[in-house]
Amino acid sequence: MIKINIKETQNPTILKFEFPDFITQNESFEFKNIDEAQNSPLAQKLFYLPFVKTVYISGNFIAIERFSIVEWADVQEAVAEQIEEFVNNGGVVVQPSEQSNQKKPVSVYGETTPNPATLKFVVNTRITPAAVEFKNIDQTESSPLARELFTFAFVKEVFIDENYVTITKYDRYDWNEITLELRSFIKNYIENGGTVVDASLIKQTSPAEKQNAPQYESLDPTSQQIIEILEEYVRPAVAADGGNIVFDSYDDTEKRVKVILQGACNGCPSSTFTLKNGIENMLKDMLKNPEIKVEALNA
Repeated sequence: MIKINIKETQNPTILKFEFPDFITQNESFEFKNIDEAQNSPLAQKLFYLPFVKTVYISGNFIAIERFSIVEWADVQEAVAEQIEEFVNNGGVVVQPSEQSNQKKPVSVYGETTPNPATLKFVVNTRITPAAVEFKNIDQTESSPLARELFTFAFVKEVFIDENYVTITKYDRYDWNEITLELRSFIKNYIENGGTVVDASLIKQTSPAEKQNAPQYESLDPTSQQIIEILEEYVRPAVAADGGNIVFDSYDDTEKRVKVILQGACNGCPSSTFTLKNGIENMLKDMLKNPEIKVEALNA
């Protein structure tokens, strides 16, 4: 009889239900609704629970993200029992894929960024459910790939978002000497089914939380407008350069907007120019307020 172990994660809305053995073979799954879960009978069953928002299946666990209508403390035991009953009665977690034991073709290519110390490695598939940044190996609990990358002596920082990995190197190394090695490593790692990011372990930092409900709803109208402008007009542009911008705060008295720069944007020689002549001017114009100032906390 299989017994499920319940384990909390650093994201309070996500709970892990661990199995004693692996339930997938070099594959990870993310289902946002019952229609996406066609090849997972267990995930389909879980979506009949009204509080289930997202189901993640990887390695030896199922992680469930809940809606805010319940607290995990009230339902976690019942969910674990339901999973145990389903599996112990012969239920299938994930239907076997014809290519489950085969390498999935992956292409990776390098792109330069405005930051000479940073290179963007673009993958032909989505590799993370959320943007994550790592300044050192101690921060890589949620990303086995980032942990492996930090074993290279020339890797200083790692940023992962959407379908790319942005790597910042130490100044003493030359991109011409290390780009091919990094590109090949990332390609082989993903092709062999390595986990890039474990969504259930992503730390929800306060700046990131402000851009998600219900935290977003608690912000003042001006802060909400700023977030919307950054998301619609600024983030796509900086993402194209291998970076990210995250809203931190707005001070109505000083008319000061504070943001956090990530990936290629952090430490980029042109970031100050971009903040003042691009983002700041855009906010002044769109908010109809010439007193607006933009400051990067980590510029």
